[in-house]
Amino acid sequence: MKQLNWKNKKATIIFHEITTGPAHDLRDYLLKQKIKQLLFISHPLLYLEEGKRNVSYAILYKNGKEYRYTARHYSMPEYFCYIKDALYSFYWHIRYSGMSDVIIGVGNLNAFAALILKNIGLSRKVVYYVIDYVPSRFSQQVINAVYHWIERTCALHCDATWNLSPRMIVAREEKWKMKFPSQYVVPHGVHTARIKHVPFSKVHKYEILYMGTLLQKQGIQVVLQSLGKLHKKFSQLRLTIIGRGPYANNLHTLTKELHLENIVTFLGYIESHEEMENRIAQSALAVALYDKTYDTFSYYADPGKIKNYLGAGVPVLMTDVPYVASQVAKEKCGIIVDYDETSVTKVLSDFFSLPKKMEQYRKNAIRFARKYEWNDIFDKAFLKTYASK
Repeated sequence: MKQLNWKNKKATIIFHEITTGPAHDLRDYLLKQKIKQLLFISHPLLYLEEGKRNVSYAILYKNGKEYRYTARHYSMPEYFCYIKDALYSFYWHIRYSGMSDVIIGVGNLNAFAALILKNIGLSRKVVYYVIDYVPSRFSQQVINAVYHWIERTCALHCDATWNLSPRMIVAREEKWKMKFPSQYVVPHGVHTARIKHVPFSKVHKYEILYMGTLLQKQGIQVVLQSLGKLHKKFSQLRLTIIGRGPYANNLHTLTKELHLENIVTFLGYIESHEEMENRIAQSALAVALYDKTYDTFSYYADPGKIKNYLGAGVPVLMTDVPYVASQVAKEKCGIIVDYDETSVTKVLSDFFSLPKKMEQYRKNAIRFARKYEWNDIFDKAFLKTYASK
């Protein structure tokens, strides 16, 4: 596939971080392309309590070396923290990058800061990378209106807008009753080539796995409730949970109440993305049960965990909330289920009773995921961006 030549280019990535995600994959892509200079600016994600303990930092990649800069920790209201983040972005970009070829702002607040830098002559292009589109991001109407005005400004004036799914484009157009220029679908990707795929003969054939932030809306509790019934039929059944989050204590408590301590394992957060991918690959089935009643993010997005599961060769049990759900069902690498214990119990029982189906779904999962290699996704996205006016 055709690629841009990055060897004489400078770029800046600005994003909010709680775990590894698309910004890190974009960083790795640009470094692999031997970009001349890359400034990687991270701010803590504040909607989760643990994010409030973290600090902003920047890493400058230049001439084969890394230079790290760390901000002070500030305790202040969330809205003031976003202003603080923007000021650090301005300072670090001006101080360590100067004129850049492109700034990729992940999220509207970071893209807005990038637009300001472009308007004062410090970047040739700005990309608005939309990870989350949320109609009601804040409960306060005024704050939410300002948030969406910023979102609109970025989609209207950035050189390109990368949307995780077509639903983001449609929702934005419906809200503002207008078309926006240079809108591209840039879905979540995966590194299938680097994952150590496990032959079906060596898979943990009765292991269900969840990976991600532990939130009530993720439906892990529904799986736990199903396990109590299923364990009598499948004595080897196990559930492995990778991640951390505000709902962790509730899940530990429910595990004890259901007397499932011997079949549920909490691994916590795995920092190495490659290690996590290879651990996922050992399981038989992964879960992504989004609760549409409370989940205002996933309907418009392209959740990374689904591609991580499929890239590891693991079929996914999921609700019909994200855009990718229909594709997963069509390609027979996952099963759509209702968000309730009865439906989950039945589907799990049927799945673990059909080993040939389990094996075929694994093959389908890898084949599907190979369409979403990160390198190919970023190649296409940048070619479109630089071809647009």
